Amino acid sequence: MQANTENDLQNQVNDVISRLSSKQLFQSDWDIAAFAVFFIFIGVVLLLVILVLVRFCCCCSQYIKLARVVVIHLPVVLL
Repeated sequence: MQANTENDLQNQVNDVISRLSSKQLFQSDWDIAAFAVFFIFIGVVLLLVILVLVRFCCCCSQYIKLARVVVIHLPVVLL
C-alpha cells in the first residue's frame, strides 16, 4: 500500500516536471477551461472577502451609532 502511494506520487511529480520542461502545461481545451473556472472562482471569493473586510473596517462605526440611536428610540416609536 505504501509503495503504491509512493509510486503514484512519484508519477505525478514526474508528470508535472515533464510538463514544465516542455512548457505545455495544458493537454487539452478542458484543462484550460478548468484552470480558468478555478481561478475565476478564487478571484470572486477573494473579492467578496475584501469587500466584507472593507465594510467592517471602514463602515462599522456608522452602523454602531445608528444601532444605538434605533435602540434608544425604539420604545418611543412603539408606543
